[in-house]
This record gives sequence, structure tokens and C-alpha cells, in this order.
Amino acid sequence: MFKWILEQPDSKKLVPKDKIASTYKWHQLGVLLATCIGYIGYYIIRLVFTTEQNDIMKDYHFTTADIGLILSCFGIGYGIAKLFMGALADKCDSNRYLMLGLLLSAILNIFLGSTRNLYLMMFLMFLIAVTQGMGAAACQRMIQLWWGPRMRGTMYSIWSSAHNAGSFICVAVVQLATFLFAGSISAVFYTASVVSFVICILILVLGADRPKVVGLPDISTYTGDKVILGNGKTSTSDSTNLSISQIFIKYILKNKLVWAVTLTSMSLYLVRYGIQSWIPSYLVQNKGFDPAFAKWVIGIFELASVPGVIIIGAISDALKGRRALVSIACVIGVLICLTVYFFTDNHTLIIAALIIMGNLIYAPLTLVGLMINEVVPKFAVGASTGFMGFFQYIFGETLATALIGVLVNKFGWFASNAVLYIASGLAILFLIYTAISENKMRKEAMAKNK
Repeated sequence: MFKWILEQPDSKKLVPKDKIASTYKWHQLGVLLATCIGYIGYYIIRLVFTTEQNDIMKDYHFTTADIGLILSCFGIGYGIAKLFMGALADKCDSNRYLMLGLLLSAILNIFLGSTRNLYLMMFLMFLIAVTQGMGAAACQRMIQLWWGPRMRGTMYSIWSSAHNAGSFICVAVVQLATFLFAGSISAVFYTASVVSFVICILILVLGADRPKVVGLPDISTYTGDKVILGNGKTSTSDSTNLSISQIFIKYILKNKLVWAVTLTSMSLYLVRYGIQSWIPSYLVQNKGFDPAFAKWVIGIFELASVPGVIIIGAISDALKGRRALVSIACVIGVLICLTVYFFTDNHTLIIAALIIMGNLIYAPLTLVGLMINEVVPKFAVGASTGFMGFFQYIFGETLATALIGVLVNKFGWFASNAVLYIASGLAILFLIYTAISENKMRKEAMAKNK
């Protein structure tokens, strides 16, 4: 099995020159579908527990703090997994790697739905998180290897929006399973796993690891794509003989811009999960929403953001990759929406604020995910994704789940509001530094190429 997921050799059968363009387009379409559908499957599994939290608290006699602990186990496991699984993705066949992660997640999800033991649920959530750590790195690596910079922001945004669609589909699967199986919580988990098993087959049929595996030239040869590194240096290679540890030290730990983008993403993840993970509880306990409708609000928050994220990604392409500046504008908008969300009891305004906020929070999250990949060579994309993911989930999501759960239990929802305001402010500061650094690197690269 391990050999099966390792990076495959270049194809000896090359595509004829007159068919390269058309073949590239077909494979790009297949890769886009595989990454999008695959990541929808990942999110169906990931959000079943979040969507069912009110029913689980009621039927299992769990407290808000208990739910926060289980969710935090995902954050911790996912953060650790992204660090190692992301680095491993650079040495594997990305498409097969993507499929295997979803398959293992779906199997573990069946066990999660079969127990009511708090500690066993925490352990299973941790294991699911480890397998989930295989998804994003594989998808991001495939996008970097199949598209050049002129289209990468748009394609990346389309893929990133798949998790929003996955969140909505998860809610639909939950509601359908609840209807078909008389409200059985276990049946909800089982149904989500069955859907994901089907998606695993589609990933293998549609996707491809990298262009050279199917006889096509690499993206740097095809489009002239170059990665701007520190001091204006450039890189076009998509493979290397360097070990995982050598790549990690040279291109990740010693890269100041990687650190800046990572801390930005960590702050934004705290905001994202500080909102998303607590939508059902917050709206029911603090805003008087109906529990059944509160479940759908998660899906509305996620799905409504899809067009906005894609449009903002395309805008960042149109602005010649100035993704940090676009992100700053989005986070300022998030602060305005947070104020409405916190301080009004009008249900219509709350829903409107969540819809707008979904676009504005997921757009910079998408862009920083692309930014972290664009400041390292292509053979270090998985490592950069994993490094950022470690901070996103170990600190960002964990603070948004366990810490907020404890703070709300002790001080009320006002404590949650304060945490999200502070995290948004920190994101803006890190983005300003990133924007200045990107502009400096761009000028240095232009000067060296003259």
C-alpha cells in the first residue's frame, strides 16, 4: 500500500506536441473535479459532529465544555497531522494520497457514530483528524503543479470553495439521514461515510498527480511559471533530491514570509472556527433561534460564501497576485460583520451578516493558503501547507473550540466576542507585513531579470 501512494515516475510515452494544449485542458478539468469532489467528501466527514452537537448534548448528556474538548481533539490531531502529512505529500502521488485519506476518515467516522463514550470519541476524533490531514496538502500540491500563476488564484478559489459546498452538503446529508432513520445519531454518521466511499472512487477515476505522469510537460515548461523566493531568487522545479527535513529547514523554517503568512492564517482560523463551530449553540442560546433551523445556518454560512470566494480569488489574479492587499480589505469587512452578528437580535440581520462574513472570512483564508504555496518551490508545497496547517489547528482551531467553550461556560458569550475581535486585529497586522514583503520581493525579482 505504501509503494502504491508514492510519487509515480514520469511517463515514457509523451503526448504529441499538437495535442498538448487539448490534453492539458482535459486533465486540468479532471484534476479540478477530483480535488473539489474529494474535498467535499472530506468536509462531509469533518462536520458531522459539529452539525449534530445540539442533539449529542441532549441525548448523550454532554456539556458545552465536553463538545469543545471533542472538537479540540480534532484541532490538535489535524494540526499535528498537517505538519507531517503535508511534508509526506511532496513525496507521494497526490491523487492516490487524497483518496486514501478520505477512505480512512470515512471508516473511522463509522466507529465515531457507534460510541457514546466521551474519551473514546475524543480519541476517534483525533484519529479522524490525522487522516483528514492528508487532504488539503494533496489538493494544493495538485493545483500548484497543474496551473500557472495567471489562473492559479481562480482555480485555487474554486477548489477552496469546495469545502464550503461540502459543509452545506454535510447538513443536507445529516437532515436526510435524520428523516430516513427516525433521528438516529449513529445513522447520520454511517450515511456520511457511505457517501464518502462513493467519492473515493470518483477521485481515482478523475484525478492525476502531475503533468509528467501522463506524458505532458511540467507547468513551468508549459506556461513559464516561476516561483519568487527570498532576495528575488526564482525556482521552476517541481521535484528535488533533498530530503523532507532538508526541504523543511531550508524553505520553511528559514523563510520569514512563510512565518508571516502562517501567523496570519492562524489568526483567521481562530475567527473562522470561533464562528462556525459555535453557530448552533450561539444562535440557540443567545439569539433565540430554533435548533433545527440553527443547523441549516451552518450550511448557509458555508454555501453562500462560494461565489464571493471565487470572485475575490479572480480579483487577486487580476491585481497581479497582490493577495495580501485583497485579504486586508476582507478582514476589515469581517470586523464590521462581527459587530452586527454580536450586537443585534434581529434574525434577518444576523443571517445577512453571516452570509457576508462567510465570503469575507473564507476569501482571505483561501488567499493565504495560496500565498504560502507561492513563496516556496513546488517541491515544498506540501511542507508549507502542513506547516501552516499545524498552526491553524493546534492554535487557531483549538483556541476557537476548547478555549471558547471554557470561556463561554464561565463568562458567557461576551468572552467569545472579545477573542474574535483580537484575532481579526492580529490578522490585519500580519497581512500588512506580508504585503510590504511581497512588494519588496517582486521589485527585487524584476531588477534581477532586467
